[in-house]
Amino acid sequence: MFDKLENVEKRYEELTQLISNPEIIAKQDEWQKLMKEHASIEEIVLKYREYKKAKQAMSEAEELMKDAEMKELAEQEYYENKDKLPKIEEELKILLIPKDPDDDKNIICEIRAGAGGEEAALFAGTLFRMYTMYAERKHWKLEVLNENETGLGGYKEISFMITGKGVYSRLKFESGVHRVQRVPDTESSGRIHTSTSTVAVLPVVEDVEIEINPADIKMEVFRASGAGGQHINKTSSAVRLIHEPTGIVVECQTERSQFQNKDNAMRMLRTKLYEIEKQKRDSEIESSRRTQVGSGDRSEKIRTYNYPQGRITDHRIGMSIYQMENFLNGDLDEMIDNLTAADRAEKLQGEDE
Repeated sequence: MFDKLENVEKRYEELTQLISNPEIIAKQDEWQKLMKEHASIEEIVLKYREYKKAKQAMSEAEELMKDAEMKELAEQEYYENKDKLPKIEEELKILLIPKDPDDDKNIICEIRAGAGGEEAALFAGTLFRMYTMYAERKHWKLEVLNENETGLGGYKEISFMITGKGVYSRLKFESGVHRVQRVPDTESSGRIHTSTSTVAVLPVVEDVEIEINPADIKMEVFRASGAGGQHINKTSSAVRLIHEPTGIVVECQTERSQFQNKDNAMRMLRTKLYEIEKQKRDSEIESSRRTQVGSGDRSEKIRTYNYPQGRITDHRIGMSIYQMENFLNGDLDEMIDNLTAADRAEKLQGEDE
């Protein structure tokens, strides 16, 4: 680990020189790339220097302990720094875990009603509201890209983009099947129903990150449907893009302009194609987004929302929270923090093996 840290510190010092070089500064693209690399390793270097400072203080105190008059004070200095080292070492191990390159990206999130009919669609609406309120807490921007509402106010599906600092790093663990157990308003006998909705969280990519051959795209325009004002159904502003090599279909109909809808649809398409490449690269999931979110079957769940017990349980880490109202109002940080910690622990174990 310490050989790696020495190399990181050496690279940091090289970068510090480079980003101060007027010739490099004049080449903005290169300078920004180096600045980004510099910032990405700065925390590791500062922590490593803190570690070396504590080690140096121990060494100096050890020398002073040979002086009878200084021994008591030096011993205190020695053991104070010695106690710091295990904590700093653990922090360094975590910092050295390779960072997900997508963590700082914005996201496109898709929520689809799964098993459970109208109740599943209503639950999809509940999840959308939950993420909307979480985004508000984080001062992120949320933009609806496509929606398919039901008569009772739920969603068969809804796609939206969230932009802000570190969005993907906070929401990437939300991907999967969410199960709800509650008594529907339409259930006169008070019987608890079980329904599911699927959530897919995809990192938004720029044009340069994935190339799409325009000849591979079939574009269809149609009239938007559903709630949305007087322009709905009057003009063919809604856009459907079909990527023929993969069969991926995306739609956008929330904007008045066909151009804006096409732009948003292209963003969604790039994101889905990037996700396929990401899954291949990571070798974690076999092929496409459909594998990630599952089929919506009740057995493929990552989290259960049990209304009668006021309990939310995440089955991946075995954690339950008994604050249903707060959670659904966007208070997700405790759960997300624990999922992040579990992911780090798993990666640390992998590094050790």
